[in-house]
Amino acid sequence: MRLSKHFAQLCVCASVLLVPFVAQAAPEDDPWESVNRPIFKFNDVIDTYALKPVAQGYQFITPQFLEDGIHNMFRNVGDVTNLVNNILQVKPVAAGTDTARIIFNTTFGLLGFFDVGTKMGLHRNDEDFGQTLGYWGVGSGPYVVLPLLGPSTVRDAPSKLVDSYTGPYPYIDDVSVRNTVFGLNIVDTRASLLSSEKLITGDKYIFIRNAYLQNREFKVKDGQVEDDF
Repeated sequence: MRLSKHFAQLCVCASVLLVPFVAQAAPEDDPWESVNRPIFKFNDVIDTYALKPVAQGYQFITPQFLEDGIHNMFRNVGDVTNLVNNILQVKPVAAGTDTARIIFNTTFGLLGFFDVGTKMGLHRNDEDFGQTLGYWGVGSGPYVVLPLLGPSTVRDAPSKLVDSYTGPYPYIDDVSVRNTVFGLNIVDTRASLLSSEKLITGDKYIFIRNAYLQNREFKVKDGQVEDDF
């Protein structure tokens, strides 16, 4: 499963980096708020008392160059998902960039430890199957909060399963190796979001919901969204 996205959604700080101004979501976007809020609270407790402390410890003991390299390796694997979805969206230029990044980062970048693609001007895309469905006109549906996986929508939630087959985990037979990589990906992703938490203000649930929904619209429409201000 492509956890670099799933657990980024758990915190949603990453979405804030793409949407500096967050508009209020219309009430019809969140008709299941009475169910979503308890699930959100459960996720927040798990994060506060388990995931966040582990991520802080990981960041404290891991040299910066090593932390960056591990993060780059997971992003390199994630470029496969970007490539598949750019092909499905018939974006040949973006798909070509994804392909070049995978080739150069896997070879010259030592399995992605060094992001040589970005230094060559091959900027990373960020695509998933939920965006692909949105690109072809499928509506997002109501906002939902998934246990452990965090913010999503009726369209995006099942799309995570599709994206999981473009990641490495279904193809790693050794259980111990799979679990180790799985856990490291979670911790690495959470650690990369620690510095963004200060951006959250007011009602945390509402802030994260609105940030997520507007960020998804931004991504689906490739940045071509109306300015709410």
